[in-house]
Amino acid sequence: MIKRELSEISLPIKKELDNFNELFRKSMNSKVGWVDLIAKYILRQKGKKIRPLLVLLSAKVAGGVNERTYRGAVLVELLHTATLVHDDVVDNADKRRGFWSINAIFKNKAAVLMGDYLLSRGLLIAVEGKDFDFLGVITNTVKRMSEGELLQIQKTRKLDIDEETYFQVISDKTASLLETCCQIGALSASDNCLYHEAMRNFGENIGIAFQIRDDVLDYEGSSSLIGKPVGGDIKEKKITLPLIYSLNQVSKSQADDIRKIIRNGAKKDRIREVMDFVRIHKGIDYALEQAHHYSLQAKDALKVFPDSQSKLALEAFVDFVIDRKN
Repeated sequence: MIKRELSEISLPIKKELDNFNELFRKSMNSKVGWVDLIAKYILRQKGKKIRPLLVLLSAKVAGGVNERTYRGAVLVELLHTATLVHDDVVDNADKRRGFWSINAIFKNKAAVLMGDYLLSRGLLIAVEGKDFDFLGVITNTVKRMSEGELLQIQKTRKLDIDEETYFQVISDKTASLLETCCQIGALSASDNCLYHEAMRNFGENIGIAFQIRDDVLDYEGSSSLIGKPVGGDIKEKKITLPLIYSLNQVSKSQADDIRKIIRNGAKKDRIREVMDFVRIHKGIDYALEQAHHYSLQAKDALKVFPDSQSKLALEAFVDFVIDRKN
C-alpha cells in the first residue's frame, strides 16, 4: 500500500528516479571486496527512497532536475543510509526492513566503518562536483541529527521530556534531513532565494508532521512507516507527543505511576495499559491535530511556486504523510 502510494506520487519524476537509482548504485562501488559486498547487501533492501524523491520533486518544482540535483539526491541518500547503519549498531537491532541488519551479519566494527564509508562517499561526491553549498547544508544537518539523538537519549534516561523538548528533538533528529532534501533540491535548480526558503520551510514542516504521525502510529497502527512494532516506543522508554500531552492532563501522582511502568520496563499487558491511558486522555487526538497543523504549514510554503504536476505531487506527499495507516 505504502509503495503503491509513493509510486503514484513519484510519477512526475519516474524517469529521474530511475536515473537516480543507477547513480546511487554506482556511488557505493568500492575496490575493497568487503566494502563492495556490504554495499550490495544494502542495495538489496530497496528502501522507499523518500528522501531522493523529495530532492527530485523539489528541484523540478523550482526549475528542473539537472546533474547537480542527482548529486544532491545521492548525497542525502548516502547520509540517510549511513545513519540507519549506525542506528542499528546503537540500538543493537537485528533486523532492518525485514533483512538482517549489517551489524547482525558483519558485526559492529564493520557496520560502524561502513556507515563512515557511506557518509564520506557522499561528501566526496559533493566536493568533486564543487557543490559547496550542499556541504554547508549537509554538515549542519549531521550536527543537528546527532544533537537530536543525544538529547533524546538524555531525556529517555530521566523520562522528563516536555513538549518543547520533544519538538526540538524531532526537528533536529528527523525533520532536519527532510528539510535538507527539499533545500538541496531547490538549490540545485534555481538561484531564487525565495524558492530556497520555501522548500526549506516545506521540508521542515512535513518532517515534523511525518514524525508526529509516526509516533501516533506507535499507539494505533499495526506498524509504522519505518517498521517499528506497535508499543515499541514505550518499550524503549521513549516519551512522545501523545504520551506527553496525556501526562499533562492528570495529577502528578498519576503521571508518576505511568512513568514508573515505563521506567521498570513495561511488559505486554503493561504496555497496553499505557496505550489505553493515552487514548482515554486524548493524547492521540492532540498529536493528530498538531500533525495536521504542520501539514497545512507545509502546503502553505508551496504557494510561491507556479502550478505543475510536481507541485501537485508534493501536496499529495503531504496528504500521504498525514493519512497513512501503517
